[in-house]
Amino acid sequence: MRIGEVSEAVSLPTKTIRYYEDIGLLPRPERSANGYRAYDPSACERLRFVKAAQAVGFSLGEIREILAFRERGEEPCAHVLDLVDRRARDIAERIAALERMRADLQQLAARGRALRGHDGSYCHIIEAASR
Repeated sequence: MRIGEVSEAVSLPTKTIRYYEDIGLLPRPERSANGYRAYDPSACERLRFVKAAQAVGFSLGEIREILAFRERGEEPCAHVLDLVDRRARDIAERIAALERMRADLQQLAARGRALRGHDGSYCHIIEAASR
């Protein structure tokens, strides 16, 4: 398959496919006599896996690690479960940080409403937040 055919089959731009080759997510294909990339059908399967892994939040580095397990003939599922657990903890921490930020903003809004009419150099609401 040529790169355009792979691109169409997996709904990825050709530029992205070449980038994935450059960073090692996709093995470099053989070249035909005219210099065109000649992809094996397994490239589509691999690219679909990359897209699916990205869709559930894995970074390209994490995806590369998962693919490396497979290339070594090892089952990557235990590693994937560890990544999923870590991602769930990270998300919980981000949610907690966002909830704290929301509470801070709500307090700032309440103080800003209470300070109505006080003129600051720029904005009394922001200036009051730093005090």
